[in-house]
Amino acid sequence: MYAYIIRRLLIVPILLFGVTILLFLMIGMLPEDARLALYLRDIPKNPKQSETLIKLYGLRDPIYVQYANWLFGREITDPATGVKETKGGLLRGDFGWSKSGSDTISNIISRRFPATIELALWAIIPIVGVGIWMGVLAAVNHNKLIDQILRVFAIVGTSVPVFVFGLVALMIFYAKLQWFPPGRLSDWANAIVTGGDFVRYTSMNTFDALLNGRLDIFIDSLRHLVLPILTLAYIQWALLLKVTRSSMLESLRQDYVTTARAKGLSERVVINRHARPNAMIPVVTISGFTIVGLLNGVV
Repeated sequence: MYAYIIRRLLIVPILLFGVTILLFLMIGMLPEDARLALYLRDIPKNPKQSETLIKLYGLRDPIYVQYANWLFGREITDPATGVKETKGGLLRGDFGWSKSGSDTISNIISRRFPATIELALWAIIPIVGVGIWMGVLAAVNHNKLIDQILRVFAIVGTSVPVFVFGLVALMIFYAKLQWFPPGRLSDWANAIVTGGDFVRYTSMNTFDALLNGRLDIFIDSLRHLVLPILTLAYIQWALLLKVTRSSMLESLRQDYVTTARAKGLSERVVINRHARPNAMIPVVTISGFTIVGLLNGVV
């Protein structure tokens, strides 16, 4: 077991190296002006200036030199001021400039990452817990009405794009019923959070509210998270439901389940102690991918 873990850990650097090469080659397929935009806020319209900057940033250097610059950065001397500065460098945390965000990519990630983590943490429990429960419920009631309803639920969940479901939920629960507001905080709560007395320990509103002893802000922030959580959960529930149901049905057909029933064990014991634990292996794998997907998909 330990040898297997060590082997897998040793493979990680090789995989990361392969990923960086793949990303670099994809970026290298872009035109020189587009690659220059990764370093500069504004691209000069003058062709001569662009040509100078392309040479300055080494975008025509040998491919291995460009790869090293992309990973570790390149020391640039400003022609106007003569000041030397290291630009770029994936390993330095410099991911370039974002035109859409009008800021460096590093700054954009640092601003949005706390909200992403907060939403993912609050979404994991209902997604995994309810998804597995519905899958087990459907398998135990195979071909019954509840199974048919849950299968339709899963088909719709895997067919409807998440942004469409989010817009529909927003129109119903916010615009029509006004149950759950959009955004992260109400105006009154935002005024307190941005004030001087409220300490931002984590930049995650729900956790900061608890650490500051503000239950009212915690509840307000949680109300704003309900719609995003439901939107994410519905799509993931559909996937977990299908995987859990399929795995449970296969487990219920195994000989050890038949033996447990022949011994006179109750159906609850057969399901909870014999069938469900053995059916969780693929479900745990899918749940792991789901958690990773939450972190990169809800920014």
